[in-house]
Amino acid sequence: MEDRPARTPLDEWIAGKIGIGRKVSPFLSRDDLDRYHLEKLRGAVDYAKLNSPFYARLLRGFCGRDLTCLESVASLPFTTAQDIKDSPLSFLCVSQDEIARVVTLTTSGTTGASKRFFFTAEDLELTIDFFHHGMSTLVSPGQRVLILLPGEKRDSVGDLLKRGLARMDVEGIVHGPVRDVEKALSDVVRFGIDCLVGIPTQVLWMARKGSGSIPAGRVKSVLLSTDYVPRAIVEELGRLWGCPVFSHYGMTETGLGFAVECAAVSGHHIREADLYVEIVDPVTGLPCADGRQGEIVFTTLTRKGMPLIRYRTGDASRFMADRCACGTVLKRLGRIAGRFEGRVRVGKGHALAIPDLDEALFPIPGLINYSVEIVRGGGKDLLLLSLHSTGTVDDGDLANAARRAAMTVPAVHEAVTEGSLEVPLPTFTPTNPFTTGVGKRRIVVKETGNGL
Repeated sequence: MEDRPARTPLDEWIAGKIGIGRKVSPFLSRDDLDRYHLEKLRGAVDYAKLNSPFYARLLRGFCGRDLTCLESVASLPFTTAQDIKDSPLSFLCVSQDEIARVVTLTTSGTTGASKRFFFTAEDLELTIDFFHHGMSTLVSPGQRVLILLPGEKRDSVGDLLKRGLARMDVEGIVHGPVRDVEKALSDVVRFGIDCLVGIPTQVLWMARKGSGSIPAGRVKSVLLSTDYVPRAIVEELGRLWGCPVFSHYGMTETGLGFAVECAAVSGHHIREADLYVEIVDPVTGLPCADGRQGEIVFTTLTRKGMPLIRYRTGDASRFMADRCACGTVLKRLGRIAGRFEGRVRVGKGHALAIPDLDEALFPIPGLINYSVEIVRGGGKDLLLLSLHSTGTVDDGDLANAARRAAMTVPAVHEAVTEGSLEVPLPTFTPTNPFTTGVGKRRIVVKETGNGL
């Protein structure tokens, strides 16, 4: 009989935060969480409505006592990214003097509009606390973590993670996003790194370029974050380094931390003391049953500076219907399946997304990264791949393998079969794309006015 994996450390942490502690049991019950969520949701609605000009308007006619059960949360209106772009300051519930950190996210849309998020010192403390407890699954006191995320600024994600690790006597070394892979690899050896935290494609770059340069057993765990985490990359890192690979889901809107895998590595446990999460149908907005994919929507329960009520993330996932093998009752998000708006049409209405291509392409030996463009015009679409490789595999072989792999993606296969899409042999780029930040990868669409 196999041993049960260790219970997620978020369980006991959240129990303490919501006032359960060890009075009766050291672990949470779902009833505990439901009661806590209903109370905090009522308070969040009243707090936001009282202090935020935006929510004073949006929630006119609503108040906390209207929430008689968790199901009644669905009666509240959604908050959207466009709302924040239109008037970010109207979300503030405190004076600007109380704001410790402002994050501006420039979107890739045609308007160039940005989203701005405001955090008090207390809000940032919530994230540090989550990082402290969430990382305890991966590392132990005395170990070292190489943080391959932005961290040069105070209160940036890398800095917050470093401070959270320090609370468990783990040293966080902020390297930043990988721009020079040889330096990143040398730092693993030079600093005696036990754990890496970074962007999936960048950590894959290190693993495939660093064959033989990192001693076996040196890397004991990996946490992938900021972008979608392909199964193919998880499996390859596990094969090359022989260590467990975990994933974290988060976004600036949630205060960076959101949900992380436990030792069972089977779904993301949510920081349910700070967030109430729903999965809704992206078209109707109605709740989805557990196990059914929909859009992630969340409400902040403890944020003071800029609370968000029923914020639509645009990300696709599902609540996993079965209980985690670790034994917790915390809800789990399944694998993040990309953004709904990131799905593009190919051929005669077939939907294609980056995660579809990731799973097909990243198992190919020698591939480090790729970019993709759909060119429309002349009655037939083109799917153009640009590959970045280790240089250890013949370019011709790699290009042919990538083309064949892309053709196995259902949307691509169907569009090619019907004659509405062509997939030329991929080209190569000497530089690794997407290494200067943490933005999510996307399919670029180019419209041509006439023939191709």
